[in-house]
Amino acid sequence: MSRPALDPELNSLLAGMPLVQEITPQILTELRRMTSVPVEPLLAGRAVDRREVTVPGSGGAPIPMTILTPTAAAGTDPGDRPEAEPGNRAGAPCVYWIHGGGMIMGDRFSQLDIPLEWLDRLGAVVVTVGYRLAPETGGTTPVEDCYHGLLWLAEHAADLGIDPDRIVVAGTSAGGGLAAGVTLMARDRGAPALAAQVLICPMLDHRNTTASSRQYAGEPGVWTRESNAFAWKALLGDLPDDQVPAYASPARADDLSGLPTTYVDAGSAEVFRDEDVAYATRIWAAGGQAELHVWAGGFHGFDALFPEAGLSTAARRTRTDWLTRTLTRPEHART
Repeated sequence: MSRPALDPELNSLLAGMPLVQEITPQILTELRRMTSVPVEPLLAGRAVDRREVTVPGSGGAPIPMTILTPTAAAGTDPGDRPEAEPGNRAGAPCVYWIHGGGMIMGDRFSQLDIPLEWLDRLGAVVVTVGYRLAPETGGTTPVEDCYHGLLWLAEHAADLGIDPDRIVVAGTSAGGGLAAGVTLMARDRGAPALAAQVLICPMLDHRNTTASSRQYAGEPGVWTRESNAFAWKALLGDLPDDQVPAYASPARADDLSGLPTTYVDAGSAEVFRDEDVAYATRIWAAGGQAELHVWAGGFHGFDALFPEAGLSTAARRTRTDWLTRTLTRPEHART
């Protein structure tokens, strides 16, 4: 199938990156090693307090979470931050971050530079969760781990200096899919209340049958249809389509009403493009509010891999501006 052209700058950057057509167990071992990165360089030079906690996940298993709280830099007026307006806040906004990696790799520090921009810009507390990975665990275990972490966060909001009315669930790639699943759980189980969900190139549909999934097959890429199939099989095994829980594969959800305001973005040149567009469209059809951006020439995860590229800076700026508007709306003010 023909494909949308890549953004010229991104295409040039991608030429120096090793790509694979299909992940194998052997390749996964190496990818896991490569995607486990220290967090200290990301925090260097930032006024931030770091706290490590372990909370009970699905079945009581210990789940690590890192809490990053901004501290006022010397000479900085906290009132300069958008989070201080309008009205007096009862705590800071919070971003609950769920990392990407196909649900088969990565850790809670993966792609953390994305929500750290929101810590800098909005004074947001960032809480990042280390859910268990497939194939060692499967089914709804990763999303249940994430949901249990979110419940703990909401229950301890006052102790963490968080405004419970401004908790945002966000994630990229598999983390975006898990964020969507967690948001569905929070709606269906009645807690906690969420201000928004941010789904960055989310992995939403295990069926892998869209036009965009077929376009990005048959040759190496950042994330191909073949790698996508490997990851979903690692999570779901041979479970029949009609038995796959919507919390694990959110595109299967029959009802997308009653969700918090949603941001969805993707590249035009990636596997997840069509399932992401469909998800936003179904939120609108259910009477919900969603903002959708499809970045022309963007491949999967382009703004995480090459954040300084022109298209990446535009995508990040647009996402951050949306979150700023969302968290400073009058209904989130306390007077």
